[in-house]
Amino acid sequence: MTGWGAVLDAARPERVGRVAQVRGLSVQVRGIDCAVGDLVALDGHPGEVVAIGDDGVRCMPLVSADGLVVGAPVRSLGGPPRVPVGRELLGRVIDGLGRPVDGRGRLRAPLVAADHEPPSVMGRDRIAVPLPLGVRAIDTLTTVGQGQRVGLFAGSGVGKSSLLSMIARGMDADAVVIALVGERGREVREFIEDDLGPRGLARTVVVVSTSDQPAMARLRAAFTATRIAEGFRDEGAHAILMMDSLTRVAMAQREIGLSAGEPPATRGYPPSTFALLARLLERAGTDQGGSVTGIYTVLVDGDDHNEPIADAVRSILDGHIVLDRALALSGHHPAIDVLGSVSRVAGKVTTPDQRALVTTLRAVLAERRGASDLIDIGAYQAGANARVDAAIANERAIADFLTQPLDETSTAEDSWRRLAALVSDFGGVG
Repeated sequence: MTGWGAVLDAARPERVGRVAQVRGLSVQVRGIDCAVGDLVALDGHPGEVVAIGDDGVRCMPLVSADGLVVGAPVRSLGGPPRVPVGRELLGRVIDGLGRPVDGRGRLRAPLVAADHEPPSVMGRDRIAVPLPLGVRAIDTLTTVGQGQRVGLFAGSGVGKSSLLSMIARGMDADAVVIALVGERGREVREFIEDDLGPRGLARTVVVVSTSDQPAMARLRAAFTATRIAEGFRDEGAHAILMMDSLTRVAMAQREIGLSAGEPPATRGYPPSTFALLARLLERAGTDQGGSVTGIYTVLVDGDDHNEPIADAVRSILDGHIVLDRALALSGHHPAIDVLGSVSRVAGKVTTPDQRALVTTLRAVLAERRGASDLIDIGAYQAGANARVDAAIANERAIADFLTQPLDETSTAEDSWRRLAALVSDFGGVG
């Protein structure tokens, strides 16, 4: 019976649609049966269905569709996208569709559906183990936990990608998945060869979709990388997912939503953008036996950390690390604003003694910032505030602790030891 079923399927006539209209980034197709999310072949060009209406279906090409004309044949490819997963991907560089781009031959990895349900609310393991990232200011003042989702927020040119490269070298994980979405093509090879190196690449999967590729391909890269990381978690591994940048993902969805006919909302972003961000980010995190720690860069528009995408992402993530342009311009690298940065799980992955050290340094920095105007004009009187006095007396030592060369990795033990020594020099100020 099974054999006859296969014969009947093969003999069933194929329904071929036709391109009815090409407008902007979208392609309107009539005469084809498919669902939202299904893959189609637009006269040989791969595409994905993004909307369905009385006038047919609306598709977005996954590659350049130059030369596509009205009346061109459109065929269904049988369902939603499938992506490769598993340890066979380690050391490989692939595009947003799961195809190798490193010239090392075809992938020999199982294919799974790109969509995946996030871990159940009650089935998630609690975050209880710290995850050292090799950056002193993060490992102590905004400690990240295994399975946490954290964002690196900054304007353009402030050092998000540089900080990400520091983390890529200093972190410890079973597997690493790095998604470079909408970034400069020039930087891809530099990141792989200079920042990762052969040793780092051996435990890493790199998913690349540069800024010149269609919006659908950029969006697909984010979900492909997430699904690969989930595959490692399903095997019980502790994986790290690094995405640069989440803002480019939102911009890609804006292009897609507007082309599909959605109304523009806040700053031109359609409502589907904010729903997509929540759906994407909730897929990272802990599950029974494994975890995906998500580290996402967020490009804030015009250095406005309250712009819509930054505000929406910050409300979903478990912490945010803010980079400040003024610090970067003063030569303070990484330019982390430690008072503006928060880890929502730090209290669960650090000891009481460690939290006391962090509280003391934060209090001293906050008092120093509050008195900055008086200090700058020479009106501050020594002895007026013990915390400000401690900040001024130890200004160089504090700066040395918070800054770190790009190629330097600091262990968690060394970072906490240096913080304890720094706080002890404050003379009992708490």
